[in-house]
Amino acid sequence: MIKRLLHTRYRVSDLEKTVSFYKEVLGLEETRRHTSGRGSQLVFFKAPGGEEEVELCKFDGSGPVVIGPDLTHLAFEVDDIEEFAKHSAAKGYPLSDGPHKNSSGGAIAFIDAPEGYEIELIQRGPDGSALERPCEQHTHTAISAP
Repeated sequence: MIKRLLHTRYRVSDLEKTVSFYKEVLGLEETRRHTSGRGSQLVFFKAPGGEEEVELCKFDGSGPVVIGPDLTHLAFEVDDIEEFAKHSAAKGYPLSDGPHKNSSGGAIAFIDAPEGYEIELIQRGPDGSALERPCEQHTHTAISAP
């Protein structure tokens, strides 16, 4: 049986630019990097207080990375979405959507990573709530497989 999620891989074309974004803009910690046996360059990150890792992969043999609209995203919790927005804009990455706030002080916003992957930012309200999405807008998570 599955015990827990360990990591999620995102393939990128410009590894160092994306590594810089994950470190300098998102504040993630680089935990390790290496080259796989088939030549993939791999860099792993963790969010503060998290166990799961995000794996960035550059593999030239697969061609350039093309991200379709609304294909996939990562979501991170932030303490203060307005402060994060100022920080990310100062680094050259303004919010692409939001922030959208609810009546209890929760909020969500989005920022685009260098390759076009969408990053969701969630600020919980004082009661621990995040912004609720209507069911008709978010009813499932899809995983594509060949």
